[in-house]
Amino acid sequence: MELVDIAFVITAFVTLFVVIDPIGTAPLFLALTQGMNPARRRAIGLRACIIAAILLALFGVAGEDFLRSIGISMPAFQIAGGILLFLTALDMLFDRRTQRRKDHADEGSGVQADDPSVFPLAMPLIAGPGAMATMVLLIGEAGRTAQGVALVTAVMLVVIALVLLAFLSAGLIERLLRRTGTMVMTRLFGLLLAALSVQFVLNGATAIGILPAAAMTM
Repeated sequence: MELVDIAFVITAFVTLFVVIDPIGTAPLFLALTQGMNPARRRAIGLRACIIAAILLALFGVAGEDFLRSIGISMPAFQIAGGILLFLTALDMLFDRRTQRRKDHADEGSGVQADDPSVFPLAMPLIAGPGAMATMVLLIGEAGRTAQGVALVTAVMLVVIALVLLAFLSAGLIERLLRRTGTMVMTRLFGLLLAALSVQFVLNGATAIGILPAAAMTM
């Protein structure tokens, strides 16, 4: 492999790692799967990573063209993702998810508890607007050739594998914190998730000129 290719791989890996943030998603995964048994938690983590990888790969290849074809800009996509993420943060802050699980158990209707694997884990926490936009930019930088697409996709899969590894370690964190610590952390990361969702909205608003460019971006 040529030196320029190695440099691009390193750049792509660092960019995707920072944007997706495997380490930062682990506590959120723990909070979103609070009270679930280890087997269900592993299944949700694996499913979330697979879905996120598929979404990022598809969006990297055709996302920008698709959004443009239906009249949706990337900033609008960021704002919508931020709003949806904020609603999830409210559930975490006010413990609504735990209450819904209890209601399902009391009803005995066989309906499963909330499954956060698709939303918000796969999207927008892993395959968020920033990660999708990064895939589009990296594939564009690689020249949109078959080799470039394959290279960027491979780097993305490595980062997603690190996300899964962080998810699988979340149970150890929960055992160390116990119930009280987990409840405190759920509220804390609910607040951080709310701030993250607001940042998505601010980024989108800045990109379309509603806010000045001086607004902090991620």
